[in-house]
Amino acid sequence: MKRLIVLTAIVLFVLSVINGCASTKEQKPQAAAEPVKLTVSAAASLKDAAEELKNLYVKQHPNVSINYNFGASGTLQKQIEEGAPADLFISAGEKQMDDLAEEGLIVKESRRNLLTNELVLVAKKDSKITNFEDLVKPEVSKISIGTPESVPAGKYAKEALTAMQLWDKLQPKLVLAKDVRQVLAYVETGNVDAGLVYRSDAIVAKESRIVASAPANSHKPINYPMAILKNTKQQKAVEDFASFLFSTEAAKVFEKYGFKTIKQ
Repeated sequence: MKRLIVLTAIVLFVLSVINGCASTKEQKPQAAAEPVKLTVSAAASLKDAAEELKNLYVKQHPNVSINYNFGASGTLQKQIEEGAPADLFISAGEKQMDDLAEEGLIVKESRRNLLTNELVLVAKKDSKITNFEDLVKPEVSKISIGTPESVPAGKYAKEALTAMQLWDKLQPKLVLAKDVRQVLAYVETGNVDAGLVYRSDAIVAKESRIVASAPANSHKPINYPMAILKNTKQQKAVEDFASFLFSTEAAKVFEKYGFKTIKQ
């Protein structure tokens, strides 16, 4: 009888321990992913595509928030050199990334070309401008390009106009802008007669149209290099976001806005 009582007590004890462990497992909540904040410095021409991509990514990664800093690639480069916080840099020109690499400010092995673009001449929808040669006509008084020293689109514009033997002739008419989106705004508002922007900018234009494309051999290839910055404190998170930008899903968004993706 005593043995039966002891066995019963042991069984009840074991069952209570098992139930207790199961209950603990059921009641213990899953640890939520820690919130992550990423800062991305990106060329102004990427604005529309980048905003849509952010929305897609945050839906898939609700613990991640992305803050963009858009501007001319040269301006963004200077900000990074001066210590502005950023985890990822996407430039519209190779030179800006080259300079940062020389200064040891990027993770060199993370650098890859993300996109390519095309340089185009735009004018108001009712403009009589039909080609680059029309820019020298007296009725065309103002033409905008990005400042060549700090805006890659401006540098490509200078190269293209020089190759077409138009640069010197158009000097008195040039209105320099702080970035490619400002060039587009000048054209859209009628402050200038024409401007040179990327095809991706022209696609989102409402009051202007593409007049002509600059010959491909008139300027250096328009590549958008991307790299993780050395001072990031979110290495894994920024690597994941960078990988997403090379995904098929991201490629569809970039192509929607006029960019050409680069197959890795």
